[in-house]
Amino acid sequence: MTSDHGTSSMAGDHAVDIDKHVRIYISVFAALMVLTIVTVAVSRFHLPIHLAVTVALVVAIIKGSLVACYFMHLISEKKLIYAVLAVTAFFFVALMVLPVVTVHDGFWVH
Repeated sequence: MTSDHGTSSMAGDHAVDIDKHVRIYISVFAALMVLTIVTVAVSRFHLPIHLAVTVALVVAIIKGSLVACYFMHLISEKKLIYAVLAVTAFFFVALMVLPVVTVHDGFWVH
């Protein structure tokens, strides 16, 4: 009898765990839909190019982070994954800043 009680308790815990994950996935999906609407709305405002690109990149980073963290299950990964992600983010920022720095100094301006 104790084995039946233990099995039903495990099944109940498993169902609660599944419900928790489903709620998280639905919340992330809703956030992705809202951010998609924000992206489309920003494109309709005809903002200056630098501001539109900045908003688009911020929204894309948030959406990419949500997908990577929850759908690819990186939210529960070890610290090595975060170190690799930090290095990638550093090089991304460096590559985005490099043209701005070279153009500002007049290096590429003829």
